[in-house]
Amino acid sequence: MSRNSSKGAPSRRALSTTSLTGAALGGMIGAFALALTVSGAAVAAGPTQVAQSQAVPKAQPPAPGLPVLDPAVSPCQNFFLHACGPWIKAHPIPDDQSRWGSFNLLAEDNQAILHEILEAAVKTPTPDTQKIGDYYKACMDEQGIEAKGLTPLAPVLSSIQGLKDKKAIAPLMADLHRQGIGGLFRFGQQQDFKDATMAIAVVDQGGLGLPDRDFYLKDDERSTKLRDAYVAHVQKMFELAGSKPEEAAKKAAAVMKIETALADGSMTRVMRRQPENRYNMKTFADFTALAPSIDWAAYTSALGVPPQKDLNVANPAFFQKLEEVVKATSLDDLKTYLSWHALRGAAPMLPDAFVQENFNFYGKALSGAKQIRPRWKRCVAATDNALGEDLGQHYVEKVFGPEHKKRMLAMVEDIQSAFHEKMGTLEWMSPETQTKAREKLASVQNKIGYPDQWLDYSLLEVKPDDALGNAARANAFETKRDLDKIGKPVDRGEWFMTPPTVNAYYSPAFNDINFPAGILRPPFFDFEADDAYNYGAIGAVIGHEITHGFDDQGRKFDAKGNLSNWWTEDDAKRFTQRAQCLVDQYGSYVAEGEVKQNGELTLGENTADNGGLRLALAGLRKRLGEKGLAEKVGGLTAEQRFFYGWAHVWCATARPEARVLQAKTDPHSLPEYRVNGTVSNMEDFAKAFNCKPTDPMVRGEKACRVW
Repeated sequence: MSRNSSKGAPSRRALSTTSLTGAALGGMIGAFALALTVSGAAVAAGPTQVAQSQAVPKAQPPAPGLPVLDPAVSPCQNFFLHACGPWIKAHPIPDDQSRWGSFNLLAEDNQAILHEILEAAVKTPTPDTQKIGDYYKACMDEQGIEAKGLTPLAPVLSSIQGLKDKKAIAPLMADLHRQGIGGLFRFGQQQDFKDATMAIAVVDQGGLGLPDRDFYLKDDERSTKLRDAYVAHVQKMFELAGSKPEEAAKKAAAVMKIETALADGSMTRVMRRQPENRYNMKTFADFTALAPSIDWAAYTSALGVPPQKDLNVANPAFFQKLEEVVKATSLDDLKTYLSWHALRGAAPMLPDAFVQENFNFYGKALSGAKQIRPRWKRCVAATDNALGEDLGQHYVEKVFGPEHKKRMLAMVEDIQSAFHEKMGTLEWMSPETQTKAREKLASVQNKIGYPDQWLDYSLLEVKPDDALGNAARANAFETKRDLDKIGKPVDRGEWFMTPPTVNAYYSPAFNDINFPAGILRPPFFDFEADDAYNYGAIGAVIGHEITHGFDDQGRKFDAKGNLSNWWTEDDAKRFTQRAQCLVDQYGSYVAEGEVKQNGELTLGENTADNGGLRLALAGLRKRLGEKGLAEKVGGLTAEQRFFYGWAHVWCATARPEARVLQAKTDPHSLPEYRVNGTVSNMEDFAKAFNCKPTDPMVRGEKACRVW
């Protein structure tokens, strides 16, 4: 799903999981969890005029869950605009959003439910709601936050300014990372890629304030302007913290210099898509030799991590660059850099001047939003972020019943069964590899709704009048919980999204699919709608997540979650050849202006869409049989309703800035390409809508298919 369609729990491990819209699940210590992020969703194209060449099916009135259709646009010309054009016209982007779509509407509805829960917790607290109520109350206390000024952050800033020499950086970084303040690098735990039963320590690249390394290194006009805006933003933040303009300007320049150097040592997003590039086991001694200016033993000791014999160094070259940066940078400039990251991370819980300036860059300049979200929405998201499974229990009680779970599991079973059968029809895959693929498919664990065992937050101290302190303590709680896993067996029952989250994900190391209760509502899962619609909507999402286990990343992990080559050499080559078709197809799509989609970056998600929709349709056919498929609802065949279900969940639009940002940083294609790009590869779609071979939604001999 989109990067923050509904803010989930803090990241809990280093291994990236693959979500439907890209919510960050793979961060480690220092992931800036203090921030109140702007929620978003998948984005869409602007209106396009196309000729109508076929009779357009109509739903009069629409069946439950189906969108109103645009009769002026043929489904064979532009299915996205045909199915979503009226929705887009009826739902302009709110000023506090950079993108707006079906995801957002559901996320907003979920936020309203959480808002009711939290308001009740504040007004009439009970032992079960005291903690979430106090967290929310403190976040909403704008008057109290304003009166305190920078005082709550003063101890952190003082500790940074108190650095006497570079040797003391290590324990300081441990203290900052414990509180969720990023800088220089990231440290945490992950499942061992070679032994998925155990958790190991991992250290990785980090320390940037812009979304990606390329923002620092590319010389195009858009990147240059954004860098200038970032430097101006950093300067303004230092001014708000008390520096004079000239001094603040020098500090901003120092920050940019350090971050640019760190960016230069960072892997590209495309490189990081390959898990083998992020798995480099080294002895602790060999690792420390890469960056000896950091006292790594002191760092891990200060974090409370026992001495490590070995660990995963996700990007060794980065730590060689880090060594250069620490040695070449003055102590004063390092203090400035760390002070910036402290200010940046704390900004949403500081006085309004900091909040607004933080939004001016990250909300307006970077994403295109016109105004900040209301305080209550930001505080609901912050509470979900800090106490997600505590708040989530109350959410589940309101919206998710056993009948929902039962129907979901039936769809999962149908779609997994369909995949099992389809593997036997794949002429490009040998029986040997098919057997192992089926073993992996049969081992996929299905998690629906919420965890079997809820997290215990009893050790987390929450005060009703300490917003920033609560955020820091919540980060420290999560940090300790994360680091305590190192050297221990993996808990395969753990979730990495909170129950109200509008998202879903597949974990290659856990080999499981995860569907929080938050997404199991309309338009994804409409309990009142028929199977045809639901299999096209949430069914396609189920197929999408299952297919991730067999995309260009997931296929490299075996049934137990180990990084293992279970493919024959010829089968691997044939997979790559078929996947290249998707790279070329999606790499040709224009996001905004001269910016195109990155076919390599989006390959995994496009593969999952391409396979997932096919699997869902096969599952629907198993469920309905020939008689059920022939039945019409609202004048639409079952297969037409199925494809409308798919399009409906992606109805969305976005501001130009958001489209560019997504194209450059997100592994998910823009939604018009998720819809049109996927259906144009399917002969079943062309048959369902009687499309001609020359229609834009029919790729014919150029059609791409992996699974």
